[in-house]
Amino acid sequence: MTNDVAIAIRKFMVGRLKNEVKTTKKVIQAIPEDKEKSSYKHDPKSRTAWELAWHLAGVDVHFLEGIPELSFASMANEAEFLKKNEPQTIAAMAEWYEKEMERVIDRVNKMTPEQLATDIEFFMYKQPAVEYLGFVTNHSVHHRGELATYLRPMGSKVPSIYGPSADEGFGG
Repeated sequence: MTNDVAIAIRKFMVGRLKNEVKTTKKVIQAIPEDKEKSSYKHDPKSRTAWELAWHLAGVDVHFLEGIPELSFASMANEAEFLKKNEPQTIAAMAEWYEKEMERVIDRVNKMTPEQLATDIEFFMYKQPAVEYLGFVTNHSVHHRGELATYLRPMGSKVPSIYGPSADEGFGG
């Protein structure tokens, strides 16, 4: 990967990720603060709304930190990271997510082209650091979609995501 390509991928993916963070925050904020409602889950095998939202927010941040570190070794301590940082309210979770994603995206934006092009191993993958921005985006979109399906059964409204929802017009 050339330096120019690495910079172009970062510019495109960071712009996309920033937009996804705003939308993900809206979906997290739509979870009712009521503990009984936030413990809703579709199926015994499913996570509760709270668990799913915290997995989404916490893992997005934790995984993204591996990119400027040029290592995902800390992912072995994912459970510890999540426990240490877990907020007490939905509102606190949404604010933490936004603030921490901004912080780590800033670190990614400060990476040199050479760092962005450095191969990092993650499970069976070995690819340039910048390409893992797609992993974070896909993780967020995947779990946000799951979480959005929990909202109406909990008595909440589904915010606009990529277009208007039945509950909200364009842009909220």
